[in-house]
Amino acid sequence: MSELFKFKQFEINQDRCAMKIGTDGVLLGAWANLDNAPETILDIGTGTGVIALMLAQRGAAEVIDAIEIDAAAYEQCVDNFELSPWGDRLYCYHAGLDEFVDEIDDKYDLIVCNPPFYSETVTSGNLQRDQARQNEFLPFSELLEGVSKLLSDNGTFATIIPFKEKESFLKMATELGLFVNECLHVKGNPTAEIKRTLLSFSRNDSPSKVTDLIIETDRHVYTTEYVELTKDFYLKM
Repeated sequence: MSELFKFKQFEINQDRCAMKIGTDGVLLGAWANLDNAPETILDIGTGTGVIALMLAQRGAAEVIDAIEIDAAAYEQCVDNFELSPWGDRLYCYHAGLDEFVDEIDDKYDLIVCNPPFYSETVTSGNLQRDQARQNEFLPFSELLEGVSKLLSDNGTFATIIPFKEKESFLKMATELGLFVNECLHVKGNPTAEIKRTLLSFSRNDSPSKVTDLIIETDRHVYTTEYVELTKDFYLKM
């Protein structure tokens, strides 16, 4: 399998990244709300840089920052940014969230994160892969605390998590003054259970809009809604 992943307007090299391009990241990059025309964006734990690149394609933000703690993934992300049409707007920091929060005074209009979320500690023998997948390396509580410090007053935070973690995640967010405004429940097919939930938060406590997305009706037969969401990116959509 080639390590080069081609989208309609950019390409991603991923041979040095533990977490390869997956549906979760693409969903988040396509779904995150740009209605308030964010001028500054932050992608936490960017990996290949795919979500930041999707947001660069979708919007006109002047500043799109990304942070990545893994050295190999960080270097690859920098390369992917430089090879893209939006290299002048994209910047990757080699840092963990805690040190980034301590050093940065800026606030962001949009923060996105496809976090590591396996709460069970299972060692694969590959630290890079474990770090990219496991919640202990960026606990949800630490993620939300960082977001609450970095988000501008009218900013939005968008993320994707396992559906089973939703209620505890919302509770932690509310305690930090972050309220859910949009929620998208994702199912692989019509009979599958809800596996993932995409969440959009702000400091504005208003009623939240809940919608559902089914990815495919049959193997490789994608729903109209999924095609509509991802067609600007996937080559075959």
